[in-house]
Amino acid sequence: MKHNIIVNILLKASLTLIVIFYTMLCEAQQTASFSPRIKTVKAEANGEWGVPPLILQSRGQYVDISFDDLQASYERYTYTITHCNADWTKSDLLVSEYMTGFNDQHIEDYEPAIGTEMDYCHYFFTLPNDNTKLLVSGNYKVEIFEDGEDAPVAQACFSIIEPHVGVDINVSANTDIDYFAQHQQLSFSINYSGYAISNPISELKPVIMQNRRWDTHVEGVNPSSMRVNQLIYDHQRKLIFPAGNEFRRFEILDEYVPTMRVDHMEFSDPYYHATLFTDEQRINYLYDQDQNGRFYVRNGDNVNNDTESDYFYTHFALSMPKIGGGEVYLWGDLTDNRIDERYKMDYNLIDHQYEIALPLKQGSYNYQYIFVHDGEDIGTFAPTEGNFHQTENEYWVYVYQRPFGSRYDKLVGFQKYNYKQ
Repeated sequence: MKHNIIVNILLKASLTLIVIFYTMLCEAQQTASFSPRIKTVKAEANGEWGVPPLILQSRGQYVDISFDDLQASYERYTYTITHCNADWTKSDLLVSEYMTGFNDQHIEDYEPAIGTEMDYCHYFFTLPNDNTKLLVSGNYKVEIFEDGEDAPVAQACFSIIEPHVGVDINVSANTDIDYFAQHQQLSFSINYSGYAISNPISELKPVIMQNRRWDTHVEGVNPSSMRVNQLIYDHQRKLIFPAGNEFRRFEILDEYVPTMRVDHMEFSDPYYHATLFTDEQRINYLYDQDQNGRFYVRNGDNVNNDTESDYFYTHFALSMPKIGGGEVYLWGDLTDNRIDERYKMDYNLIDHQYEIALPLKQGSYNYQYIFVHDGEDIGTFAPTEGNFHQTENEYWVYVYQRPFGSRYDKLVGFQKYNYKQ
């Protein structure tokens, strides 16, 4: 049975490769894998877990980029760096204007997995480095290529900030469309006192995200009022977000002993399988101290986590009636926060549940189930997780600036806000 599941997973992944390569062009802002072989792609700022992928435009700040290739033998990988505008389209800057060095670097650092049943090779590099310096602020997309191939197998996204403006954020469950019910409304102000700016209304471009979700991100919002050295953004329908529910959690730390939310472990040659307890459709708010969708790689001994953590085929099941008019997907950083065919769940008509199995590296994970209506590219948690105003959510506000005559968007402000009732 387990062998059939693995075959189906690999077949499904192969059949969707073409779709992935096309859809990735529309998802240039997310750190993600585009190949079923490439897993656990990460871009971490200054060696800190769980912080925004954002560094200052100054000495000593860096981004660590890493990924695993489930083909254990060494492959030659290269990467290119693209400077992007606020909407993550390619900026008009020449390569020499935003970086030093050659824009086709070989990834020299790699280590094979040690003592794992699933063989893989771990690749990693840091930016900036001895060969590459990044010269301007804004968004950066790093595309990773297998040698000789034209389409990237993965990408890592991060930003460089030159902080010139301040951002103050407030979030309330008393919204313009409901009162402590299913939504949260964000308001914020941009403070540019002491920063010379000719036309703040036209030059400043805020971009807002909830829990790193690009499918519901907000841009193109105009200030509702203006004070001295300050733009105010409040009482705007675009800044009302469905509240969702807390993320579900599990840990896969040990090959033999079930850990948090794991029903049972099993070795089915050649790999380990972790079957989670069957989840239920949520109809109430459930408090939990989640990490807003993140994962953290570690093994039971917490030793050499990058190369000694195995991959387990992890089996998810969501018990609920089948929903018509769309599909249910697994969601969170474990699926790159992307609506992707590889993460679409199958419905088991006998057991009346949605199911999926994915190879995941040992560690602690957050996840949810998201529903996407046919023909749409924005997901909703309403039928699977519910929307409840009490939910703790993480909001990011980026502020970009395009001065008159400039050819790119500078990143001049950022703020993170955790809403807790």
